[in-house]
Amino acid sequence: MEPIISAAGLTKTYRVFQKRKGVAGALRGLVKREYKEVRAVDGISFNIEPGELVAFLGPNGAGKTTTLKMLSGLIYPNAGSARVLGYVPWERDDAFRRRFALVMGQKNQLWWDLPASDSFELHREIYGIPSDQFKRTLGDLTELLNVEKLTRQAVRELSLGERMKMELIAALLHQPQVLLLDEPTIGLDVVAQVAIQKCLREYHQQRGVTMLLTSHYMRDVEALCNRVIVINHGKLVYDGGLAGLSERFGRMKLVKIEFASGSVPDDIERFGEVAHRDGPGVELRVDPARIGEILGAILERYPVADISVTDPPLEQVITRVFQESEPAKS
Repeated sequence: MEPIISAAGLTKTYRVFQKRKGVAGALRGLVKREYKEVRAVDGISFNIEPGELVAFLGPNGAGKTTTLKMLSGLIYPNAGSARVLGYVPWERDDAFRRRFALVMGQKNQLWWDLPASDSFELHREIYGIPSDQFKRTLGDLTELLNVEKLTRQAVRELSLGERMKMELIAALLHQPQVLLLDEPTIGLDVVAQVAIQKCLREYHQQRGVTMLLTSHYMRDVEALCNRVIVINHGKLVYDGGLAGLSERFGRMKLVKIEFASGSVPDDIERFGEVAHRDGPGVELRVDPARIGEILGAILERYPVADISVTDPPLEQVITRVFQESEPAKS
């Protein structure tokens, strides 16, 4: 089966004006402007199969949003190629634009002073959605997100979480086959984040929509995605399973121990780095190769009420990925 999204050597470069320091530098800049080349996306390649839900991660400025904009046809690449749904995105074919949606957490597509329902009607006209299909889809989405009573309320009067739900409904009204999500839960509280995650998970299960998700909230990634693509400084540094990310970059296991004596032994640091200590409990960072040895020694020496071994939190793993993919300083 042909990939629904494919990118090969995708590259985007910008010329950025370099302002000199001081008044004299500013005056010289009026006569001779100096620029530097910034490579926002640097030859990345990947394929996404139909129905996949993939996390697209990277630190700020890594090139995530630029990549999504190229895949949606908003901007042109300087080099490389891409195909989405069999189309070249930046050719902006009408048939292509009717089959995908882009949701950007920091951009609004709804009219601020009008009820969301009016914007939904406008989307119906733009996409030529049959009336029966529109009513059925809108009803399903408002029920899924529990916002049936809010669609007639002015968008500016809604909370941030409620507005994001309306943005998501607007993006899904024409039943896209590909959904590109750029920070859909940014700024939302935990309750709203969980609601958006639930909607995306259930919608994906019901419709089999292909989704590419960028997020700085690792809860989004853990709740939704099995595959992760990581980029840094415009370059692809990892493409694989979420579990494989921990295996490759986790490096340490977390051993949580609760001692039956009610206190942590004074010499506990001999078994590993203490990450957290609280009353009779302690959390150690331990080399995976020494887990058996360490557990055996602790259980032999001390009475233990409870013990567990886990991978480090995904936030720590991702931070290590970013650190290890930083270019060497000259």
